[in-house]
Amino acid sequence: MTEIKKIKEPIKEEMDVFEKKFKTSMMSEISLLNRITFFIVKRKGKQIRPMFVLLVAKLLGNEKVNERSYRGAALIELIHTATLVHDDIVDDSYKRRGFFSVNALWKNKIAVLVGDFLLSKGMLLCIENKDFDLLEYISIAVREMSEGELLQAEKARGFDINEELYLEIIRKKTATLIATCCAIGAKSVNAEKKIVDKLFLFGELIGITFQIRDDLFDYSENKIGKPIGIDIKDKKMTLPLIHVINKVSVNERNWILNTIKKHNKDKTKVKQLISFVKEKGGVEYAKKVMMKYKSKALKMILEFPKSDFRQSLEFMLDYVIERKY
Repeated sequence: MTEIKKIKEPIKEEMDVFEKKFKTSMMSEISLLNRITFFIVKRKGKQIRPMFVLLVAKLLGNEKVNERSYRGAALIELIHTATLVHDDIVDDSYKRRGFFSVNALWKNKIAVLVGDFLLSKGMLLCIENKDFDLLEYISIAVREMSEGELLQAEKARGFDINEELYLEIIRKKTATLIATCCAIGAKSVNAEKKIVDKLFLFGELIGITFQIRDDLFDYSENKIGKPIGIDIKDKKMTLPLIHVINKVSVNERNWILNTIKKHNKDKTKVKQLISFVKEKGGVEYAKKVMMKYKSKALKMILEFPKSDFRQSLEFMLDYVIERKY
């Protein structure tokens, strides 16, 4: 199993510096905001996204990470944190990383405002330092993520999602931010456009791999991380399900859709549906697609000179596939 500690090793010192700068970037004169942001920082996640920024910056030959790269990493984490706070409200979720979410402790009104505050902090970080190129990338990412979520919500009502549309949705709502991490890492060290574009595509491929892996947890026996069948409960059309719906008989298709529409909270029926999707090859198919995207990303990153930073990005690909939650 590839561990985050192993991935972080070549940028351990830089991540320590980043954490201090990130905490500073969240400061406010309002004591309530500081209490909430302190709560958020204390329950930090794996910080994969800022790692992408710093690994790419180092990959491109900078011995020492510059202030612009640190600002890029802080920008990404501010925006990502804002989206998580807002996601918990949208999903009516009261847990985040095993702890109570912001909306659970401070209610929706304050959680919305905290998310807005973090978003504005990220934008101001760029404006105050005249990092307008980084601001452009993150603004496009926020637009794409919003469009992805809305597209998914629109199509979920009619359950008319095919594989092509599914890939477009996850490209927008998940892969775009990881792609932006890689592009910002490259832009922060003034890499030429073709390198920035290449690393953006690399990040996009990893992001798609990441989301397909996330979807597969719905069919996993592993009890770590998100509950089994949660996507079916939330009426989300994931790749294993989409593949099976498009290959079974009309009667079987109707049974699947009826289960999702009317019996999505019935644990027994959800388990039956999960078993059916597995039997019909939905999970194996999704794994093949996932590995295809991983292989494309690996091929792309191997075109860069060998270094500890490139190796960590290779490890990151393994981690995305092997992670348990």
